[in-house]
Amino acid sequence: MKKDKSTTIIIFLFKAIPLAIRRWLFRGLFRLFYHASARQRLITLHNLHRAFPKKSLKEITAIAKGAYRHLGLVAADFFEIPFINRENVHKWVTFEGLEHIDATLAKGKGLLSIVAHFGNWEMMTVAFPMVRQPMNIVYRPLDSPVLENLTSWVRTLNGNSLIPKGGSGRTITRLLGENKALGILSDQNVSVREGVFVDFFGRPACTAVGLAVLAMRTGAPVIPAFMPRMPDGTYRFIVQAPVPIDNTGDYERDLFTNTQRFTKVVEAMVRRYPDQWFWLHQRWKTKQCQL
Repeated sequence: MKKDKSTTIIIFLFKAIPLAIRRWLFRGLFRLFYHASARQRLITLHNLHRAFPKKSLKEITAIAKGAYRHLGLVAADFFEIPFINRENVHKWVTFEGLEHIDATLAKGKGLLSIVAHFGNWEMMTVAFPMVRQPMNIVYRPLDSPVLENLTSWVRTLNGNSLIPKGGSGRTITRLLGENKALGILSDQNVSVREGVFVDFFGRPACTAVGLAVLAMRTGAPVIPAFMPRMPDGTYRFIVQAPVPIDNTGDYERDLFTNTQRFTKVVEAMVRRYPDQWFWLHQRWKTKQCQL
């Protein structure tokens, strides 16, 4: 994707600010947002309280503030992404579990990846092609044209392709047949017609079934991939072993079982780094009908 004028200006302006100062500024902005936006703060605190019922209010509040701080750091680091290359990527990212990618692609059925709004999910899109192959990213376009152009340009650096959600099944099936890698965000609320209710932090969360459907239909392995921030400010790209897929012929049961497994993988990673997930999102917004 070509870089438009607004993207060029935004990248230039923020890159001109030294990284340490930029991080300080964005941490301050997100701290201000935490205090100024009561609605989002209450959603965050409520989600955390329900997810960690044994934690004290002080602990919950600390995680909530940490989540906002983390988002500030991710936003500040976003403007470094266009300047990361194969020569300097290891100053930003360490890699763990790349052998799972090699073993998966060796099967020739493509690769489906569980990705979440966790850690630095934007930097993942640039780091992965530097060590293996370009990604095909299934995503929902942003509402803001300016932000959509900016993020799309960054995500397509190093040869990645973007596949908007909706009507993308044939494209995805073709790419898997060509042994390509696809990343699908799997941690946001969806409507009842788009998902099934599975357990996420002890609560029923309506979760998209697209990843399970693709895995069951194509036989493509599903591997989780996350990029948490480390205490020293760098990131660790963690690739895990493929998630077992049930395909017994009982379609509805298999759909539920596989989606539940994917969701528990995300939950386990969030529990390790609770302040690095997008708690501001109304993950449990869709409710089950009570008959």
